Amino acid sequence: MGVAGSGKTTIGKALAQELGLPFYDADNFHPQSNIDKMRQGTALTDDDRHPWLTDLAAWISRWEGEKGAVLACSALKEQYRKILQSVENITWVYLEGNSEMILQRLESRSGHFMPAALLESQFAALEEPDYGIRVNVSSSPAEIVAKILSKVKMMNAFEFGLIGLGVMGKSLALNLAGKGISISVYNRHVEGREEGIAAGLIADNPKLPNLRGFDNLGDFIHSLARPRKVMMMIYSGAIDKQLEELIPILEAGDVVIDGGNSFYKDTIRRADLLAEKDILYLGTGISGGEEGARKGPSIMAGGSERAYLLMAHYFDLIAAKDQAGEPCSAYIGPGGAGHFVKMVHNGIEYAEMQLLSEIYYLLRHFLKIPPSEIAGIFSEWHTGELNSYLLEITIDILRKEEDGELLLDKILDQAEQKGTGGLSALAALEYGVPYGPLAEAVMARTLSAMRSRRLTAAKLYSREAEATATDREALLSKVKNAYSAARLINHQIGFSLMSEASLRNQWELDPARIAAIWTNGCIIRSVLMEDLALLLTEDDAILTSPVWVPKMRGWQQDFADIVALGLQQGFALPVLSSALNYFLGYTSADSPANLIQAQRDYFGAHTYRRRDKPEDQNFHTNWINI
Repeated sequence: MGVAGSGKTTIGKALAQELGLPFYDADNFHPQSNIDKMRQGTALTDDDRHPWLTDLAAWISRWEGEKGAVLACSALKEQYRKILQSVENITWVYLEGNSEMILQRLESRSGHFMPAALLESQFAALEEPDYGIRVNVSSSPAEIVAKILSKVKMMNAFEFGLIGLGVMGKSLALNLAGKGISISVYNRHVEGREEGIAAGLIADNPKLPNLRGFDNLGDFIHSLARPRKVMMMIYSGAIDKQLEELIPILEAGDVVIDGGNSFYKDTIRRADLLAEKDILYLGTGISGGEEGARKGPSIMAGGSERAYLLMAHYFDLIAAKDQAGEPCSAYIGPGGAGHFVKMVHNGIEYAEMQLLSEIYYLLRHFLKIPPSEIAGIFSEWHTGELNSYLLEITIDILRKEEDGELLLDKILDQAEQKGTGGLSALAALEYGVPYGPLAEAVMARTLSAMRSRRLTAAKLYSREAEATATDREALLSKVKNAYSAARLINHQIGFSLMSEASLRNQWELDPARIAAIWTNGCIIRSVLMEDLALLLTEDDAILTSPVWVPKMRGWQQDFADIVALGLQQGFALPVLSSALNYFLGYTSADSPANLIQAQRDYFGAHTYRRRDKPEDQNFHTNWINI
């Protein structure tokens, strides 16, 4: 578009040839009456132009339905351009130039019905667009076309790239595309195993034109706008190999996001590797499962703050929202902070799942309550302070039948795991944080996997437990209180681990903000988490908070009673019992650790400190009495 003489036809033909598209000149669509008026030196009115523009709009719709086209048209006013905008997929190119230069061109042009005398009226009518591509026509036609092609390529480049179309990757891609983000997706091509995965996603979602698929990594990267933003949603063991392929085709300033469950130390190492090439790296924990990824997950970004500033808009856009309407997404801290926090999230998740399993097992096999009634009991709990996503899905599971029978009873009792719970336990050992309940949840899964040995041992040890009918209501109340207490303890342990890691690594984690982004979207979202988001400060000591001390005092005896009774009746309660042990140890002013110190000094001369001496003094004793 542009005034007469700006070079629309010359540039349009050359551009069409480069793009492999047909070229059309709007002047050739004028009715004869308009051509006659212009030859006579009479400017066209809006009434003269309207039928011509309407006809052109119809042609544009037809061309868009084919393979597209390049059209040269003055389109001087915004109202004209609105008529022509009959389809969304139009790229406007405005050829601008000063009146003196264009007048010289018009005066040297012959055989055209537009006389140079009408140029002044064209500039008077011109309303320059503030969108599209703007190119000055003072350069040569070849240079102008090159500039246009470069800008068209940039405009057609997609904002975001995602690698890996498994359950989480596919759901995040659809979430982004559904929010209006133009996104390219890539999935590797493996003969006989992974073929046409990206193409299949595109075919299944024809209503998302802003979604493009690739099975060639180079083509995928070149489809992205700079700086490129590439998120990897692949399993942690494949990250290094993927980075080896990515690094040679990325550029300084590009951003790579690892959205999987990588170990936080691997994230630090990878960030350092990419930093040498000035490629930005974010280790980003994403929680919510398939549904959360599709509708709104919780996002924990760690690593380069510069990279986060480039990504914050996208993360905030697709994340779940908390009660205040704020995104459940945040910059957690530098280095591996994001993946560390996600790892702890998964540790708490492991313990919560095991805890619910223990409670369910007690109710069903000790109190002899049918699953349908347990679902009802859990539903009552779910309406109050115990409301949580994990409790909610447990209720659904206890009601799911297949052929008139409970589906749960048909599922093999061998729990699997992907390793993040175990990594949390290892981190707790490294940072010296008591982590018994969460570690026991991991060990319970490991023990469940030893099914053949369990079946053999079960034949050797018979036991049967049953509560009397009169015990039921009282025991139900105790079970609820024990569950409430153990949940609170589990959360304290997780936040304590994050606090210690933050101190050691100088991450400056904000526990209240972390709790806030865990209030929605993630697997451990709950009313308890909403309370913690309001109550937590830099002090993560939940159990000494004046809000929780009275509650724990009220729950403590019931908690102990249920653990003791369950163990006496032959039920394994690893998380419940470990949580109780943690609580009793945590709330004991005196402990037997002085004997351990004496033992260590006895056999290894490790020394000890004394209560009656300054704490910075160490002592050693010859313990053998002669």
